[in-house]
Amino acid sequence: MKKEILGKCMLLMSALIWGSSFIVMKNAVDFISPFTLLCIRFVLSTIFIFILFFNKIKKIKKQDLLGGFLAGLALFSAFSIQTFGLQLTTPGKNAFLTAVYCTIVPLLSWLYFKKKPDKAQIFAAILCFIGVGFVSLDSSLKVNLGDLYTLIGGFLYAVHIIVCEKAMKKTSPIIITALQFAFASIFSFIAASLFEDISVVFHIDSSIYLQILYLAFFATTLCYLFQNVGQKFVNENIAALLLSLESVFGVFFSILFGQEIMTLQIGLGFMIIFISVLISETKLSFLHRGEENND
Repeated sequence: MKKEILGKCMLLMSALIWGSSFIVMKNAVDFISPFTLLCIRFVLSTIFIFILFFNKIKKIKKQDLLGGFLAGLALFSAFSIQTFGLQLTTPGKNAFLTAVYCTIVPLLSWLYFKKKPDKAQIFAAILCFIGVGFVSLDSSLKVNLGDLYTLIGGFLYAVHIIVCEKAMKKTSPIIITALQFAFASIFSFIAASLFEDISVVFHIDSSIYLQILYLAFFATTLCYLFQNVGQKFVNENIAALLLSLESVFGVFFSILFGQEIMTLQIGLGFMIIFISVLISETKLSFLHRGEENND
């Protein structure tokens, strides 16, 4: 029971930190370009995870590299598009629209692994599509460019999950996590060198470095660690429920720091997307947990 409570606390903390990271990222991209920001974040995350799990990571084999490469490419692509989207939309909308990956994953699994989604997942995908419309469409039925980038980022996060699922069947999650951070840092460095002035890292205010350190250690390394450990001790449906609160915390912090102006339409869209994520990830089985325990 103590391990289960600890696991739930870890998962909730991951959701809280990830939710807060949207407002931190929003502040950071106002002072530093996206690829350079991601480069620093992933380099630091790679260093942190290699220090924490060196004994396991030193067992990396050649066959692990392809999975790590693909996972890193997917992660870099998702983060990049999401960060560009964050420059053009609010942290709250960025958090909720990114969460659509939860409903996309079952559909991609159907295409790639031939795992047909159940009725609940199909219904959740339709519901999520409706919610996205409420959040993204303005009065002229046009989609904000930042929202569009965020939705593409959400799709790429779904691709990342599928790639990791395949890669982790052949090696440990820690090795894949370390490799994806390392490759993502390489991709970010290449992109920053080609399209941005990477020398800006030597002229960044110290307060921005504190934000990047928060993103690298807490929102990346620590959250992935908490998620991996927490899911060992908590029922997968409850774990998904706790992790999906990331989008709720994202809106909370966005409103708290004055980045979000909540309207009825956007609020309704958030609620629909959140319900669709709950249905997709848990199939609402947690509602019947008490009934099963009483039988």
